[in-house]
Amino acid sequence: MTSKTLTAPAVALGTWAWGDSGEVGDGYFGSQLTESGLREVVEKAQSNGFTLWDTAVVYGMGHSETVLAQALKGYARSEYQLSTKFTPQVAGDGDDPVADMLEQSLDRMGTDYVDLYWIHNPADVARWTPLLIPLLRSGRIKHVGVSNHNMKEIALADQILGEAGFRVEAVQNHYSLLYRSSERAGILEHCRRHDLPFFSYMVLEQGALTGRYGPAHPLPGGSSRAAVYNGILPQLQALTDRIGAIGEDRGASAADVATAWAIAKGTTPIIGVTKAGYIDGLVRARGIELADEEIAELEALADAADVDTRGSWEHDM
Repeated sequence: MTSKTLTAPAVALGTWAWGDSGEVGDGYFGSQLTESGLREVVEKAQSNGFTLWDTAVVYGMGHSETVLAQALKGYARSEYQLSTKFTPQVAGDGDDPVADMLEQSLDRMGTDYVDLYWIHNPADVARWTPLLIPLLRSGRIKHVGVSNHNMKEIALADQILGEAGFRVEAVQNHYSLLYRSSERAGILEHCRRHDLPFFSYMVLEQGALTGRYGPAHPLPGGSSRAAVYNGILPQLQALTDRIGAIGEDRGASAADVATAWAIAKGTTPIIGVTKAGYIDGLVRARGIELADEEIAELEALADAADVDTRGSWEHDM
């Protein structure tokens, strides 16, 4: 086993959008980011106890990792946790593609270890999972998680790691009011039963559940997320209106409520942060307690919207 059990925070911080270059049409989000702005995000997050930063090689093909390292410069390594990923679909053809990709990540992030290392997409669980074992033994990675894996793939990865005295220590899947496949497949229950943190990503559906967007105010044109979500915004109106109303009663935003829902479901939401002001919302979300009736109502409205937000990279859970 690793030296200590992974401790999941209330909320983890996502840096997928940090992989955008800032140029129109270059990147999934169409984000306009600056070095000084991201430094402000880091300073405010760290001071409020949000210290787990989630990135991946494929977020801008290394750009997110590089930018994150720059933004964290000056903080002691013990003051934050780094979470990044091995993505089989972009693996090289060397003798050990997992170790090679990890070394590139470590170099970009200026560190000699990663707190939480994920197999990003399953591809071939039996092929890639064993290559994590020597990296765990060496301390280059402290904990292993699996992302976008279904129940069968999680079990196989856990079996392979278990034979070497390790285990899958976390699961990270797309999970939101609009996309609850991991719950319906029994993965959330499996995680609760085995004391595994479940990290939920796309909780805000790339902004579609923040209340900032609607038919009259679509997502930024020229971005990939606009192509995915703008067409379904009318179907989400009843849900986002109700989320906003629940938030208004608590002095919070719709985004805060959607995040609080994910926390109430026993998950650790990974929330993308590109502005320092977003941290205030995470502080509010961390303190919101939703009633069972409110959770049921939101889920019913989400079901009634009848949309499918599964990403192109995801397979059935």
